[in-house]
Amino acid sequence: MLVREVYDFLDKLSPFSLQEEWDNSGVLLGDFETVVQRVFLSLDIDSDLVDSMEKNSLIITHHPLIFRGLKKIDFSKYPSNLIQKMIQKDISLISMHTNFDKTHLNRFVASDILGYDVISCDDFVCRFRVNSSLEDICENIKTKFKMDTLRVVRAKEYIKNCAITTGSGGDLISEIDVDCFLSGDFKYHQALEAKENGLSLIDIGHYESERFFGDCLSQYLKNFPLKVIMSNSKNPFEYMKDKK
Repeated sequence: MLVREVYDFLDKLSPFSLQEEWDNSGVLLGDFETVVQRVFLSLDIDSDLVDSMEKNSLIITHHPLIFRGLKKIDFSKYPSNLIQKMIQKDISLISMHTNFDKTHLNRFVASDILGYDVISCDDFVCRFRVNSSLEDICENIKTKFKMDTLRVVRAKEYIKNCAITTGSGGDLISEIDVDCFLSGDFKYHQALEAKENGLSLIDIGHYESERFFGDCLSQYLKNFPLKVIMSNSKNPFEYMKDKK
């Protein structure tokens, strides 16, 4: 298939025109007339993933590898080191970031992963019913996300409705009108604000909440003419546990 054919399919599924002005979704490496033989899905790109890919492949990521303007191409530094490898292997890249958050990913994590009934989706905020204790919600998240610990702001014990923004949603706290907000990368002063305003927070992690990108998109690629390979970059963070 041509990159153009894949792009057109993705654009109909989740229009790239919906991305935020500061975003950089779309074709980031390669051109529309490039022929690709297989498709990889991943949250991000890292060296291990690029090294494992075959030539003439297309990778579809959630996070754009090229986010801001590059003033220097230094092959010893990220992201230029990955760009060099990808060019040498004729690997093309399409990223679906904020457009896919708005149309699919937040709803998918709330309903398909966590198992809740979605009430509404408004740009980056997906609201859903829980009618459960904060403790039970945390246990559900830990089980479904396979997480041992969670950072929590305990403002309310009983939660009627929640909202979720996968990735990093701390800047949206002032707009949240439910009992509990799930997102990642919460900052200290955002936690203070939420506590004072009676909003419980559950930090579900940036990587942990968005690593379901491939699972979500793959649903729509089941009958795709090309082989679609589920992959993923590794979480750059490690969690150190006490030695016992």
